[in-house]
Amino acid sequence: MSGEGQRLVMAGGGTSWLDLALYLIARSVVVETAMQVARVNLIDWHQIGQQPFARLARTRQVEDAVIARCQNWIAEHYPEPNPVRSMVRLSGLAERTFKRRFQQATGMPPLEYVHALRLEEAKQMLESGELPVEAIANEVGYEDAGYFSRLFRRKVNLTPAQYRKRFGALRKALQ
Repeated sequence: MSGEGQRLVMAGGGTSWLDLALYLIARSVVVETAMQVARVNLIDWHQIGQQPFARLARTRQVEDAVIARCQNWIAEHYPEPNPVRSMVRLSGLAERTFKRRFQQATGMPPLEYVHALRLEEAKQMLESGELPVEAIANEVGYEDAGYFSRLFRRKVNLTPAQYRKRFGALRKALQ
């Protein structure tokens, strides 16, 4: 909500209109009516928002050839230890210059980009397999499963187990 008197209500995402509709019914009529509409139409309130559905854009920039080469490299080597240091070496640039150019080219600092790649792979593994979370953390490059779980929760708004339950079940139902 935004604007004068909090009168501007917006929603984004393909099914967020359902959340918006329930919100408007609750605000304009009564909460119980919104609850009835949700039950009759089997609508699940998405209080966690759209973040679990977010994906890293797979397109790579091509304007900066040095950074593009590093992006190609990290796409195959994201689980390796110290990936940013390795990309700096691969680039042949000074560390500060590399980080500045990477941020400029991709819109993300290098470490955030690595985390995004790792979390994307972890999402796929959680959706499609039964490996324990600790094993997935290790597979995508995190030695500390606790750190991985905290990072996953912070970036996705779900724990790895909650993500697996929600999207693994969806994948199974659609197969």
